[in-house]
Formats: sequence, structure tokens, C-alpha cells
Amino acid sequence: MKTDLKTNIKFHQVSNRYYRPENEIELASLTRYEKVPTTILESADEGAREAALSAANIINKCVENTGRCVIGFGSGKYVFKVYDELVKLYFADKVSFADVIAFDLSELGRTDDEGVSLHQHISEHLYSKVDIDPSHIHTLSHFAVSENAHNQCKAYEHEIIDAGGLDLVLCDLNNDGSIAYNEPGSARSSACRLMLLGSEARARVAETFQSDTVPKTALTLGIGNILSANKIICVAWEEDSATALYNTIEGKMTDLVPASFLQVHDDVNIFADLDAASRLTRISYPWKVTSCEWDDHLIRRAIVWLCEQTGKPILKLTNEDYNDYGLSELVALFDSAYNVNIRIFNDLQHTITGWPGGKPNADDTYRPERAEPYPKRVLIFSPHPDDAVVSMGGTVQRLIQQGHDVSIALQTDADVAVSDEDLMRSVLLADRLTKHFEQGMTFNFIDETLTRLIKNINTSGDDEEMRYFKGSIILSEAMMACRQMGVHWENVYDLRMPFYVNDPHGQGKLTDADVAVIQDLITRVKPHQIFFDNDLVDPHGTHVRASGAVMHALDNLKNEDFMRDCRVWMYRGQWGQWDVDHVEMAVPMSPEEFASKRDAILQFHSQIHDAPFRSSADGKLPWQRSIERNRDLADRYQQLGLATYEAIEAFVQYRYR
Repeated sequence: MKTDLKTNIKFHQVSNRYYRPENEIELASLTRYEKVPTTILESADEGAREAALSAANIINKCVENTGRCVIGFGSGKYVFKVYDELVKLYFADKVSFADVIAFDLSELGRTDDEGVSLHQHISEHLYSKVDIDPSHIHTLSHFAVSENAHNQCKAYEHEIIDAGGLDLVLCDLNNDGSIAYNEPGSARSSACRLMLLGSEARARVAETFQSDTVPKTALTLGIGNILSANKIICVAWEEDSATALYNTIEGKMTDLVPASFLQVHDDVNIFADLDAASRLTRISYPWKVTSCEWDDHLIRRAIVWLCEQTGKPILKLTNEDYNDYGLSELVALFDSAYNVNIRIFNDLQHTITGWPGGKPNADDTYRPERAEPYPKRVLIFSPHPDDAVVSMGGTVQRLIQQGHDVSIALQTDADVAVSDEDLMRSVLLADRLTKHFEQGMTFNFIDETLTRLIKNINTSGDDEEMRYFKGSIILSEAMMACRQMGVHWENVYDLRMPFYVNDPHGQGKLTDADVAVIQDLITRVKPHQIFFDNDLVDPHGTHVRASGAVMHALDNLKNEDFMRDCRVWMYRGQWGQWDVDHVEMAVPMSPEEFASKRDAILQFHSQIHDAPFRSSADGKLPWQRSIERNRDLADRYQQLGLATYEAIEAFVQYRYR
């Protein structure tokens, strides 16, 4: 399978000059808001190589000067890319670990699963593959318990002191702003200690180890220990790191973002890819720090930002507004504010369409979708059974009303998202029916399941039959939602992708078998239009894997004749929303259409009240967040001076050729 194709998603071309300046003067200008030295690379792979080279140079220099190098090794998912690159450098004779003394930054508390060990994970990626002396490897005991944690932590700190102190810490930035297992609230001077893990930290552990037995505690070096190192290399990749990275580098120093304490260290370097760096001023708002290389996207972004700053709609912006907010370049480029305003107003106006499949027999020069062919075969991929409904239900209904042949592919059955309460409700019904009609499901299975549920024995990650039962619950709800929207049941495909079905927690590795499932369906349907999910910040990983399979399938099929007439669109909703300046197609909804979408969502009884996954501290479920975003986007368009709608669903084109 090819390298991760997420790097193919480019909303606009970021000028190299913003992250690879030619000289120190340009760098000083670009980074004026940044309080931590940061190296931005185009991709995570490139960033990991640069971080590994930097670490290797530090190791070589330390060994040359003092005969050894003491390193604190982190265990987050992003830093393992760096370890893989360090192994390559080792085999290329660019670095040796013979004189490295290693200290794990963290270790998880006791669990029933001995495979849940951060030390073991680091060893698999690094220690076991290089020439490090096993006696030089120090780790916090995996079986640490609270009774001896304090003494163990103090002893570990003394081991570091006896080794001469940390020369280097190599770690990554977690998406909640933590470093190692220093949760939000950790003090700048915090020492090695026992930490209670929050929900985000436990979710990261569950995804890393694909285990239900996630510990509630971890032993970790504190922020004070990390800041005591002579040098620190911290890495951050992917879009879900963007907010934490911005808060770390440009935000105020606060214990709510423990990584922000890196601002006080005098020799730290953060390596980030463009996705993670997307919120930094020099990437997101470059006009605030330098002269710009203006393109259509950047101009639109600047004007949307200017409207937010001034509180004015686009067509009321004046020359003075542009000058006051540092955008006089645009006035000079277009001769007047009016010319810029009209251009961007029309640009945004052209994103709005009531014809998401294209309007037949119409001039489609300025429409997001082409008029022909009509009607279109439309194929919509939904990572979970409810994603397509929640994220683009209004668009689905519009496509069907306008005569297009719409199919929905349910990539997983989302059984792990069905609570035991909903399972019990369905088992009670099945039990009643089987006993009345004396046929159908096996009595023993029904009776055993009902007994377990009555005794409150959790069924999460249980046997295949139990998962099938739970999956059937949400799939039946999906069929009712499709019926509500007007999708014919024969056009609903239950794909049961292997990465989800074959792993007890629905978090298996994406393989060629998953891609083949998608590829086969696309080949059979031969669609003119494809929609797939781009909620890549999904904390549970299902969306990332499901979307990855679609992108790989499109890459494999891109030269097929039928694909030359296929346009592909990405949607978001459950975990995020497109920025206005990214939107390429905006499908508005009237109050009645929005109510109809909500009715379709409410067919998912197992998800609307007590689903296990909630999206934020306020306790709202993802679908509730999604419909709020639909309204918020409509409000944003209205504030920019465009038409007023009840709600808007937004899409960005995926250019796979």
C-alpha cells in the first residue's frame, strides 16, 4: 500500500517562503508571533526525517564531547515516526546508540493486559533495532502502583542525575497540549509523579494498543524534569495537532497547555508538518508578518478575516479598512477596495448552489458542479452508518429530489458505538418474538445475552455474534434514515470493511483488503460523483481509516476510463467543519429541509441520547455539534453579506488525478 494519501489533500498551495525563508531576516519577520523555534516541513515523513537528523547530530556531538548522550524518549504516536527514521540512520552508519543512555519519559500503570507497555512499544520501534546496551536502558516499572509510586519516581530522578542529567528529550505534542503524560493542569515545576489519565489520554492509549484494558494512571517525568534537559526536540503532525501547536507556540504560557512551558527553554525545536502548523500566523495569516504571494484562496481568506475584524460584510469594506488591517497590498493590486470586494463576493456567491449534482441544461461556468451528465450516478461513502446522514443529509435529499441515482456505502456497522442499554432493548424484543413464534434466532444466544445484560456484564469488544447483533441495530436504523431521505434500500451497501470487523475494537490496521472492498464497489457503480468523509480529526480513528481506503482506491482507479468523468467531493460534520475560505460547494437548506434532515438523524435511536462517544466537555454528541455547524456556516455566509439560509452543508473537491 502506498504512503498515506492524506498528503494529497491540498486546500491551497502554501508558499515555501512562509515556512522555508531564504535568510535570517525573513525568518525573524515570519516568526514574530512565535515563542518557540519551529521547523515546518511539507509532510510528516519529511518532518520525521529532519527531526531524526537533528537528534542524530546531537547524539554524535554529545558522544564526541563527553563520551555519552543521555536521552529521554517519549512514547506518543507521532514520535515513533522519528524513531523509525533514527533506525534508518543507524543502519546507514550515520549514528550509533552504543554510548546512549536511555530513559523512558513515561510508563502506564498496572493493567490486566501485559502488552499495554510504553517501554515495550519504544523497544519495538527503536531499542531492539539499534546497538544500544540493554544495561543503558532505564524505564519506570510497568507494574507500578500508587503505594510505591512516590519512592519509585524519586529513585528514577536520581538515576537521571547519576547519569549526568538529560542531554536531550525527544517527545511529541499531544492534541490536548500535553507532553508525555503531563495532563492539562500540570505545573511548570512538576516532577516525576503518578498521574491520573483523562479521557483524551486514555483514548490515545486505547488506539495505540487496541485494548479495552486501558489503565487509569501513568508514571511520567514532569514538566520540570523535561525542561531540565539541555535540548528538547518535540514533534507534531496532522491536523488534529493544529490547535495544540498554535497554543504552544503563539499562545500564552499556561498550565492548561503544559507544552506552552517550552517557551521558557533556551534550546528547543519543534518540528511540524503543514497540517499541524496550519493555524500558525505565518501559514494561516501571512499578511500579518510579510508581503504575500497572493492567489485566489489567500485573497478569499484575507477578506473573510477582514470582515471578522471589522464586523462588516464584504461589500462594505473600504480602502481605509484594508490599510488599517495591513492589507494595503490588495488595494494596490486591484486598484481599489471595491474591485477586491466584488471579486471575492462573486467567488463566494458561486460556491452556493441548490443543485449539488449540477443543474441540467444550464450554463455551469460558475457552478461548483457540471451540468452533464444528467442524471448522475452518485456514490456516498459513510465511515459509520450515520455519518452521511449527519454530515450531508440535506444534500442527499436534494440529489434524490433532483433525479439522481444515489447510493450510500456504509463502510462499517459501528457496533462499538452501540450501548448495552440499546442492545438490551433489542434483545428483549427479539426474546419476546422468538418465544412467541418459536423460530428465528437461537434461544440459547438470546437467553445468555439477556442474562449477561441483566447482570450488567459489559459486552464491549465481545464475541463475533454479540458484535453482529449490535451492528445490526445501527444498520437497521441506517436503513430507516435512508428511507426517510428517499434512498432506495437496494442502493444501500453494507461493506463491513475488514479493518473494523476483524479487530475487536474496530481499530485494526488499514490493508489492501480494505482498499479492494472500496475499489470493487466503485468499479461496479461507475459513479459520476463520489462523496467521502474528511473528518480526519476523529479521535477514534475510524474516519481516518475509512477515508484512507477511499483515497487509495481512487489512486488505483484514477486512470480508468469511467473515472475520467467522475468528480469527488469531501464532506465534514461529525468532528469538524470546513473554513469558509476552503468551501468550494455550499448547499443551503430551508427550514423545512433542515427539519427533514433532523428527522433522518433521529432515526438513529441508539446514537441520539446515550451513545458512548461525546464530542466535547459540554457533553454534546457529534450529531448535535454537526447540525449546529450547519447553522453556524449559514450565519457566516450571512455576515459576509450573502443570502440568508437556515443552514448550509459544505464540501471541498478532492483532486485525485
